[in-house]
Parts: sequence; C-alpha cells; structure tokens
Amino acid sequence: MPDQPDLLFLLHDIARLLRVAGDRRARAHGMTRAQWVILWRVQQQPGLSQKELAEIMEVEPITVARLVDRLAARGMVERRDDPGDRRIWRLHLLPPALPVLDEMRGERDEVSRLLTAGLSPEGVEAVRQSLIAMKANVLGDLRSRPGDASPPAAPPPTSDRRPARRQAPRSAAPSAFQQDRV
Repeated sequence: MPDQPDLLFLLHDIARLLRVAGDRRARAHGMTRAQWVILWRVQQQPGLSQKELAEIMEVEPITVARLVDRLAARGMVERRDDPGDRRIWRLHLLPPALPVLDEMRGERDEVSRLLTAGLSPEGVEAVRQSLIAMKANVLGDLRSRPGDASPPAAPPPTSDRRPARRQAPRSAAPSAFQQDRV
C-alpha cells in the first residue's frame, strides 16, 4: 500500500528516535547514553571485558575504554584482572552506580510507557512477538548466507589489554551474550 509507511524505514525511524530520547534523558542526569548502556550491560553481565562490551555495543574497543575511564573516575565501575589472562580487564559495578541504574530504570519505564501509549496490553504483546519473529528471521538469514555471515577480522590490540605478564589459553566457545549475534 503506497499510503502506508515502509516497514523498514518505520523501524529505523523508531530506533533513531529512541536513541535521541535516550541521549536527552541521559544528559539530564549528567551522563551519556553510551555510559548508561555500559552500566546496564555490566549489571546484566558482571565481569564483561572491555572488548566483549565493545562487540555488544558495536563500537571500537578504544571507545569503550574511554567511556569506562570516565565511569571509573566517577567511582561507578572498576577494572579487575581476568583470572585466566591478566592482560584483560574485567568490568564490575561499584555501589555509586546503583542509584544511577535506578534512575535509568525510571527513565526506561517512562520511555516504554510513551512508546506503547494508546496500545492495549494485547497489542503490545503482539508487537513484541512480531519483533522477536522479525529478529529471528533476519538472524536466520544472516547465518544461512555462507560468505556474508563470517565474523569480522579481529581488531588490533587496544587498551583492553595490558602489558603481558602471563598468558593462558583462551576458550573458543562463544559466550552467552553472543547467542543472538551474527
């Protein structure tokens, strides 16, 4: 139907508007959306490395390192040695991050209410299930295309690594956060 918005553009526009809203809300709390994402992800998966976090956020590891530097300076995040490879930092939340996470939850709930205003609970659930199915369709297609689904080349070493003191073999098994990534 020519009078209907194109689904792909509509999804893109909603995602962009949500990022803009997130930026504004984070700024009102003296943070950036990226810093909020780091706090949220580290709360969900304590002990993530900066490199793993960069992969999740789809940014360069140096970007995450700088954001973590700022959060560490505010006493919200600390870097700890990886027990299997001391060259890697593992990220953990500190108590001053907890009030910020509470603020984030409030903002997130408010955006969710705004996003779903005028929709019935059944309508919201139908949208959720449709989006889950769409995500599965796209991931399935990406995984089924031989040349297209290969992982990107490893990035050069970044500040996620410290000078080598000892090296332990790394497991090749994908971590839990990679299950829905291409």
